[in-house]
Amino acid sequence: MTNLLVFREQLKKFYGKYELYLTPVGKFLMALVSLSMINSAIGYMSELKSFTVVLVLALMCSFLPMNFTVVVAAAVTLGHLYKFSLECAGVALIIFLLLFLLYFRFSPKDTIAVLFTPLCFILKIPYVMPIAMGLVGTPFSAVSVACGVVVYYTISYMIGSASVLNAFEADGELEKFRYVIDGILSNKTMFVVVVAFVATLVVVYFVRRLSVDYAWTIAMVTGGLLDILILLMGELMYNTKLSIMGLIVGSVVSVLLAKVLEFFVFNVDYSRTERVQFEDDEYYYYVKAVPKNTVTAPQKRVKTIKVPDKAVRQQKRDRE
Repeated sequence: MTNLLVFREQLKKFYGKYELYLTPVGKFLMALVSLSMINSAIGYMSELKSFTVVLVLALMCSFLPMNFTVVVAAAVTLGHLYKFSLECAGVALIIFLLLFLLYFRFSPKDTIAVLFTPLCFILKIPYVMPIAMGLVGTPFSAVSVACGVVVYYTISYMIGSASVLNAFEADGELEKFRYVIDGILSNKTMFVVVVAFVATLVVVYFVRRLSVDYAWTIAMVTGGLLDILILLMGELMYNTKLSIMGLIVGSVVSVLLAKVLEFFVFNVDYSRTERVQFEDDEYYYYVKAVPKNTVTAPQKRVKTIKVPDKAVRQQKRDRE
């Protein structure tokens, strides 16, 4: 455990020293991974799949605010959908505009949640997002996570309906538009997941703020169980066709990943908890103090050994 704490302190020190360079690199890698996964999942417009285009867009994102990455990812997605179907691109544009209004109104700083939620769905670990954002975010972070869920299921439905959309006649634009809208609005799985993720995030947030020992661990486990419960109820009521085994395994993995996040963000020693009571002229104060688990990173010491030159050594021999 001590070695892990030393590693964490060294990592924090390293980031603090090179933050000016690491922040753009982090934004570049985030944009690069996001755009690459979008191209891999949709990939209808070959021009946008070019490595040069992806690299240039990622470099632009590295020097601009984080929200610019969200806008670029949405634009690339719309470009692929436009190549696939004009009607799908139009519906996606309307949905993106509505989601952007909600996102920029309530949680404009949760860029990671908007980007990572669809990516975690692709990686089969989506249940980590409501737990993680409940730990480090606010209740308004539920808006960002919900936006990510809607984006993922909307794009998945459009891509999954490619054969049906291609079967429409050339002059059936209105029918295509209506088919896409009806399919998205009748996607019960999407709405069940949105409800489950929002409820999980809010519960995790309020539980981890309780002044009880191991509040973060209790919040993770509670959130994971609540997420499983709501999704299972949705499966029974609406036949959402969720994988039960995938849900359970994914929730366990999500809790373990959240524990890793806790180690870097909120690592405390409850065995040394202190409770202090004091008062002033107007109030009594009851304070619970929980010390952080910190260690001092070992400092490298360089000892310089001065070797006498040839003349000094000769004089020493002469004296002897």
